[in-house]
Amino acid sequence: MNTLVIGGTGTTGSRVARKLGEQGHRARVASRTGSGDRVRFDWHDPATHREALAGVDAVYLVAPIGEADPEPLMTPFLERAAREGVGRAVLLSASAVEPGTPGLGLVHDQLVGLFDGWAVLRPSWFMDNFTGDHLHARTAREFGEIVSATGTGRVAFVAADDIADVAVAALIDPVPHNTDHIITGPEALSYDEVAAILGEVTGRPVRHRSVSTTELAGRWTESGMPPAFARLLADLDAAVAAGAEDRTTSVVAEVTGHEPRSFRGAVSAALR
Repeated sequence: MNTLVIGGTGTTGSRVARKLGEQGHRARVASRTGSGDRVRFDWHDPATHREALAGVDAVYLVAPIGEADPEPLMTPFLERAAREGVGRAVLLSASAVEPGTPGLGLVHDQLVGLFDGWAVLRPSWFMDNFTGDHLHARTAREFGEIVSATGTGRVAFVAADDIADVAVAALIDPVPHNTDHIITGPEALSYDEVAAILGEVTGRPVRHRSVSTTELAGRWTESGMPPAFARLLADLDAAVAAGAEDRTTSVVAEVTGHEPRSFRGAVSAALR
């Protein structure tokens, strides 16, 4: 397989590219700069799409960053990919996005109609948001708090490595999956519990501060997000507060053959 990995330098894309290579498959890493051995790809610039697709059998799709409605940008590319012989497409969506709903839900439907082999990954919230340079990680380090509008709602946080493992299987398994995968970690945790675990792992107190969706959207906007996208994320927090993410699935084990990583284990490994 020769797979175009869009978002190939990002959280899941970089892992997908690496894991494909480890299994003997070629991964063409796409980025907006196209530096080094990467191919230049920009959702907003159709002139970059032809070279990116040349000779590609499959494509891993990550939506354009910060777009509240990515469908108008993604559909023309998907139609071109299908015309040029791409046989399989795997889309990174989200557990909160149902098929056919505006935005990625409509892109989901496009995959079903355009490709013989397809899969839509619908992961819960990333464990990785609490490590590295993500906003939750920074506020935990600098201020000893994480801020959300989730209240006491619970989320079965999932590791990016587990998402990437499911993605690779969906890209290379001999029989296409032709389904959507709701991907979660092994346990649902409230943000209060997350804060407690972070404090235990780092040895520094961390608390969870619950705020309104309006205040949270303002915080995201101040961090550099487009306002419409910031509001979308804040509304997803409200859905968590209402119980939308309080579930676990067995997808990681069924698709990959290994159990999903625990929040404590993943964060401990990342912060070593």
